[in-house]
Amino acid sequence: MRLDVDGRGVYAYTGTRASDSALPAIVFVHGAANDHGVFALQSRYFAWHGWNAFALDLPGHGRSEAPALTSVAAIAEWLVAVLDAAHIARAVLVGHSLGSLAVLECAGRHPDRVTKIALLAPAVPMAVADDLLAAAARDDHLAFELINGWSFGPAAQLGGNRVPGMWMLGNSMRLLERTAAGVLATDLAACHVYADGLAAAAAVRCESLVVMGERDVMAPPRNARALIDTLARAQTLTLPRAGHALMTEEPDRVLDALARFAGPARAAA
Repeated sequence: MRLDVDGRGVYAYTGTRASDSALPAIVFVHGAANDHGVFALQSRYFAWHGWNAFALDLPGHGRSEAPALTSVAAIAEWLVAVLDAAHIARAVLVGHSLGSLAVLECAGRHPDRVTKIALLAPAVPMAVADDLLAAAARDDHLAFELINGWSFGPAAQLGGNRVPGMWMLGNSMRLLERTAAGVLATDLAACHVYADGLAAAAAVRCESLVVMGERDVMAPPRNARALIDTLARAQTLTLPRAGHALMTEEPDRVLDALARFAGPARAAA
C-alpha cells in the first residue's frame, strides 16, 4: 500500500490484504537502516488473522520517499500522520530499536491513538558507540560491518537459520548496503541524542510489552531496566542467546509473543 503523508509517498506492507475499517490495526516500525521486510513474518501473520497490518518503511528507507527524519520526536509525530492517512483511529504499535523509541514517544504524546505498544530491543538512553557514529558519518562500510557483528548473538553468527542455505548475517548486510547515503548516520544520531524516553514512558497509559535479547550488544537488557520500571503496565520477555536482530534470530518466538500480547482480533476490535 502507498500512502501520502505530509506530501510524500510512504510504503506500507499489508500482507497483500486490503484495509478493512472494521478490523483492528497493528503498525510495525523498523529500526535504523532497515525497512518493512524485517517484520515480514509478523506482519503477514496479523494480516491473515483478522487485523489491518501495516509494516512501514520510514521516510528515506525502503520504498518511502526521502528525506529521513532526524529525531525520534519527528518520527513519533509522523506515525500519527500515517494513522491519519490510513484512516486508523487507534492502533497497536510495534517498534524495533529506533522504531521502539518512536513508538514509545508516540504513545506518550498521543495516548488516545495507541491501544498497546510492543518495544523490541529498546534501550533508554540508546547511546551509540563513537566509532559507529563516526563511521556512519563518513558513509564508511565499516559502520555496516560493526552493526552486523554486534546485532547477532554468537549462535546466529555460526549459522542456525531454520531455512537450509539461508545466511542471516549475509541477508542483513545486503539490507544495510541498500540504505541511501547518510540515512544510517541520521538514524543513529536520532537514537543517540534522544533524551526523553523515561518521560515518555511515564506518560504511557496503555499496556506494553518489552522484548529483549539476552546477548544484545547494541541495546543490552540492563539498559532497558529503567524504562521497564517506569512503564505502568509492562510485560517483559528475554530471549536466550538472541542478540539485537530479534525478528531474524527468533522470528517465531517474537511472533508468538506479539500474538499473545495483542490478543485475538475480535477482542481488539
